[in-house]
Amino acid sequence: METVILVSDEPLIEKIYTAFFELAFPADLKVGLLWLAANILAIYLPLLNETPIWAVLILPGILFLPGYFLIAALFPKYSDIDFIERMVLSLGLSIAVVPLIAFGLNFTPFGIRPDPVLIALTVFTLAMILIAHYRRSLLPSEERFRVPFSEIAGTLRNAIFSKDGSRVDRFLTVVITLAILGAVLATVYVITVPKEGERFTEFFILGEKQKAADFPDRISVGQQYPLYIGVGNHEYRTVTYIIETWGMNREFDNVTNTSRILAMDPLWRRSLTLAHNETTLIPYNLSVGKTGYNRVEFLLFNETVPGPEISRGDRINTSYQDLHLWVSIRNG
Repeated sequence: METVILVSDEPLIEKIYTAFFELAFPADLKVGLLWLAANILAIYLPLLNETPIWAVLILPGILFLPGYFLIAALFPKYSDIDFIERMVLSLGLSIAVVPLIAFGLNFTPFGIRPDPVLIALTVFTLAMILIAHYRRSLLPSEERFRVPFSEIAGTLRNAIFSKDGSRVDRFLTVVITLAILGAVLATVYVITVPKEGERFTEFFILGEKQKAADFPDRISVGQQYPLYIGVGNHEYRTVTYIIETWGMNREFDNVTNTSRILAMDPLWRRSLTLAHNETTLIPYNLSVGKTGYNRVEFLLFNETVPGPEISRGDRINTSYQDLHLWVSIRNG
């Protein structure tokens, strides 16, 4: 049996022009483009990002769309895999793709932060949409995948309103349909109106490259060492925080197995107000004016700040959270 391979003589540039300027986008790809735009608006428009609408739009964009359009790019033919398999694989691949993208961002200067993750997911999904459209354009129209909207609606309509089946069958179909719809709505409600959980505040330090590494341990007097101080508010209310940094000389007594503070001088102070679920990174240049310190203390106060008469260990104990870096300081 002779195998015939058909090779198109049409140049690549003409194929691309035909795909994107002459052929209309299929309905599912149009919906994907609109959903990506809606995701961006839901996050950055003040009127939307403060309402439950943002969660309704963002969740499919994370848990379904990346995998769906990856499948669309890999399998452009209608006969490649059936519709149910596409839906199941879309969920599974989305759960796999999103962490991989975030993991990759960890090795870039951007790090794993909301804006870079959103941009990376948007670019990935958009690329899969364009690739899927191009690959479908290379196929005869009858072989291209399309979402069978009319067939799905017709199947539901026949199952509910058909007179061929018994009343019990139609009743069960209606009940199952309503149960699925109710489960979806309940899931959306639980996500968009979550039960108030534990109240806490994130307090962390990052190095010059915004990673939890490369902290300065040898410091010269008068030199500046870039750091980032991070604060994340999860207190279910707007909070005004006070951050203080102190140069400290702490000595450990091996005999009594205790430590004591010999000196503790203020270095820097900053006030900031954060809304619930808001996180910020504050650039901070660590610098000391004299030797004699072996530790830099970072204190976070949650609205209640003690007066200057509270110092040393007592001030650390009254702080909401505290962090520190052990350092060695030298002249010049």
